[in-house]
Amino acid sequence: MEANTILNILEFLGHYGFIGIAIALMIEVIPSEIVLAYAGFLVASGRISFFSALTAGVIGGTLAQVFLYLLGKYAGRTFFENYGKYILIHPKHLNKADKWFQSYGPATLFTARFIPIVRHAISVPAGIVKMPFVPFIVYTSAAILPWSLLFLLIGIQLNQHWNRIGQVSGPYIKPIIIIACTALLIYVLYKHFLNKKR
Repeated sequence: MEANTILNILEFLGHYGFIGIAIALMIEVIPSEIVLAYAGFLVASGRISFFSALTAGVIGGTLAQVFLYLLGKYAGRTFFENYGKYILIHPKHLNKADKWFQSYGPATLFTARFIPIVRHAISVPAGIVKMPFVPFIVYTSAAILPWSLLFLLIGIQLNQHWNRIGQVSGPYIKPIIIIACTALLIYVLYKHFLNKKR
């Protein structure tokens, strides 16, 4: 998507404040990092409160994943193999997410949110295996909260230069990926230890 198109969409939704941010994150046409950075700009310019922006980030991001979860639960894997490309989920994303979920279980929902490729598709296998809805919401929102907070704060610091988020966020994202992978490894080793003990 072209930069001017993204800007036009964000400016249009920005007029609706809290609701506009939530909608932008729900439809996931624009990467969440860009939407949240723009929300940070809105906070810095006094057009929306920080609490409202953060709440919109968590609600919008969570509802986007609920939509994928429900599609996975009721439409199944075949639907995504045939039509996933229209919602930016390709077979390679689905295969990777499915492998992670099957290997590491529900805790993957938290750690995978911070890892490229996997984080957008991980809700699909959760729906396909009919993971209980409440734990799904808990794991998902718990991961989306710090993600939203980080990019809101960066957006606030960038202010009118929020569109530089792609250049600025790199040094922040790499440590997050390392921490997420480390946490997942610790979880897997812990589960292995418990199973061996039993």
